[in-house]
Amino acid sequence: MSEREQAKQVIDQLPEYKISNLLLLLKGLQFDDDMEDALYCEKLYEDYVNDPDPEKDKSDSLEECKKEWGIG
Repeated sequence: MSEREQAKQVIDQLPEYKISNLLLLLKGLQFDDDMEDALYCEKLYEDYVNDPDPEKDKSDSLEECKKEWGIG
């Protein structure tokens, strides 16, 4: 019996209340394997940190944004 089949067998024997925790774990494992997205996000972060623009950390209030966009 393959490991996948064994895992399915164990899942079938779990009580229903444990399934949601298992699903979260499985989704987390699936996400960890998606290194391309992680590398892309890391690159975006590095670009932001290394950006020499002195106003990169400037923030505007919601009211200022609404006024600038003509919706307030």
